[in-house]
Amino acid sequence: MGFLSRSAIEAMGFATVGENVRISDKASFHNCAQIRLGNHVRIDDFCVFSAGVGGIVLGDYIHVAAYVSLIGAGKIELADFCGLSSRVAVYSSNDDYSGAHMTNPMVPSAYTCVENGDVFIGKHVIVGCGSVIIGPVRLEEGVALGSLSLVTRDCAAFGIYVGRPAKRIKTRASGLLDHEKAFKEALAKGEQE
Repeated sequence: MGFLSRSAIEAMGFATVGENVRISDKASFHNCAQIRLGNHVRIDDFCVFSAGVGGIVLGDYIHVAAYVSLIGAGKIELADFCGLSSRVAVYSSNDDYSGAHMTNPMVPSAYTCVENGDVFIGKHVIVGCGSVIIGPVRLEEGVALGSLSLVTRDCAAFGIYVGRPAKRIKTRASGLLDHEKAFKEALAKGEQE
């Protein structure tokens, strides 16, 4: 996988770009002025970021695996230490499929009924491959979402969710918070990069 140079990333016109940002040269971005990238962010091959008025915000220490899509007019936010596995799709806009309205972005809005809703993915959330998240929705801190799951409702902190629609099956351990604390202490002492 080839990564863009820092100067190439800055030339794209992102709202902000943190330190140690690695973006595949095969990823696509639309409306970069509405996209904020934190520190230590990696975006792999064939990802699509299409930011609407709400924008897309990535915190620190984020990994977005191959073929992930973040699309919509509402805000999409990933808090620190998140991971999106391959082929995850996150939508902050959704057409009305009832037949009462027309669909697709090439039809004037007077004839469509698109609902926009923010998507928040909290700290330490991990989303399994092939999952779909449709806003408005919040995945609170520490949520683990199993592969091929569909999320259309909020997920409570440190829950493990699976299925279509996703249902909580048990509680996720929170030991990762101790590791986060130790990691940040090591960073403060200059022991980690």
